Amino acid sequence: MNKSDIKKLLSNMCCSECKKDFDEESIVILRNEKDLIVIQIVCSNCGKSFGIAFLGTAGVKGDENKPLEFQTCPKPIDYDDVIEAHNFIDKLEKDWSKYIPDELKNK
Repeated sequence: MNKSDIKKLLSNMCCSECKKDFDEESIVILRNEKDLIVIQIVCSNCGKSFGIAFLGTAGVKGDENKPLEFQTCPKPIDYDDVIEAHNFIDKLEKDWSKYIPDELKNK
């Protein structure tokens, strides 16, 4: 796994401080072993550090040109989803726990 592969993971992400997209210069590889890569993410524009990430690469299938496959994920939770969940919970009856299956109640 190299910086351009990691950059693909960071696509659609930007610095929360200056809003600049992460680029290959934002990725500092601290350690690269057979099944593990340790990286630090630092904004190449303003220098804000986003901490260290441990990426396990064991079992990642792909050839040299396609090390990762990206999946389409559901849309992120937005403001309307939170309001909808709040309204749902707010309208629950006092005995709402009757809807929880018995095998899950004491876990």
